[in-house]
Amino acid sequence: MELKTNYQYTYFIHPFVIKEGKYQKYILKMLRDEDFRLKTFQREKDFKMYQYFLPKTRDFLFSSFSFGNSKLKKLEELPDETRAAILSKYPCNIFEYRIKKDIQGKVDDTKGIFFTISKIEIICFETGICFLVIKTNVEDDNSFSNILNFNYKFRDINADVAFDTYDNIRLQTNSFANSETFRDFIRKVTGSNLDAMKLDIDTERFLTYSYICIDQEAWNSTNDFDKIAHHYIRYANILPADNSRKIEEEKVITVSSWKYVKLALSKLGIMLFSSSEDMNNYTILPDEFENQFLYTYVINLYKKIYLKRIELELKNPKKVKKARKKFIDFTKNLWIREITDDETGTMLNHRIAETLELEKLYSQVKNKYDILYKDLNIEKNRTSTIAIGLILAASLIFNILNFIVLMRQ
Repeated sequence: MELKTNYQYTYFIHPFVIKEGKYQKYILKMLRDEDFRLKTFQREKDFKMYQYFLPKTRDFLFSSFSFGNSKLKKLEELPDETRAAILSKYPCNIFEYRIKKDIQGKVDDTKGIFFTISKIEIICFETGICFLVIKTNVEDDNSFSNILNFNYKFRDINADVAFDTYDNIRLQTNSFANSETFRDFIRKVTGSNLDAMKLDIDTERFLTYSYICIDQEAWNSTNDFDKIAHHYIRYANILPADNSRKIEEEKVITVSSWKYVKLALSKLGIMLFSSSEDMNNYTILPDEFENQFLYTYVINLYKKIYLKRIELELKNPKKVKKARKKFIDFTKNLWIREITDDETGTMLNHRIAETLELEKLYSQVKNKYDILYKDLNIEKNRTSTIAIGLILAASLIFNILNFIVLMRQ
């Protein structure tokens, strides 16, 4: 049975890393780019976000909540260089791409899957770890198969492989004439991939964060989920509609605490599959998923990449001292901190951390830190012992010389 969709969107997330010492320069570049603007948050306008995150995490992600209109106005009036210097000290800055109208595109000339890019944001942390976030919608098409094919194809749009090897993705607008110009845009935003590659970040395949609400006829009180489970498994694993391989559901973590909702988490992304049998699934939940829960995902991705960076720096004798301090600050200011009191958000945060294996990575870094700390203390003790020995020896020689002088007198 061909599934029909009621509502859908997909965010594609591309992590990238700004070269160390170049972050302020990158902020200045964004401020001077007329296509981008600094995104700000206000308590009244973004109250759900404000309420969802605990104060410390809210300050970490959205510094602009504390700006106020007068502070924001003063900031905007400052020279770009001064603004960049100020903003580079904030834990996180978010820039949004000015889209005059939705960027329309097309997948597969034969079947004609039309889509739009309705939002592009850059989320940058003060450490230089950033995320390019792109929101897409398949247009005027309620075919579930086309959603599967689109997600499967678009996530590789930044790959170096020739797109002629399979159905092309075409972006048909003045902004992005084709997939190549879109990749040029990505390179312009992200710069060199060298630092990301050092951290073993996949720079060719986007992470996929997708929401879909299927028509209630396929999944309701009389039609069990088991009848459409094979569709969900393909969606959860980001596979095309014609995939014939047998994929086990256990390859992804599934959360089913909501009514008529399956949430699949894997290292490839997060996929939410729901039915319009519950009105919440096409009214309230889509908004929560692309705001509060999206940033919950991003902050966990950030933790993973930052831990990998600290782990790498602990291997470099020239960076060990700074890396040790970074690890202590990370532990105190981010690792042990709860991000929300929201019950669903807490559950999701835990599941994401589990999927990304953050505890395992943190333990690896901590073990390296402990070994280095122990070695450093041993070295300090050895140095101190030698220094004390030299002082005692010098004192002994001095006393002997004094004794000889006294005897001659």
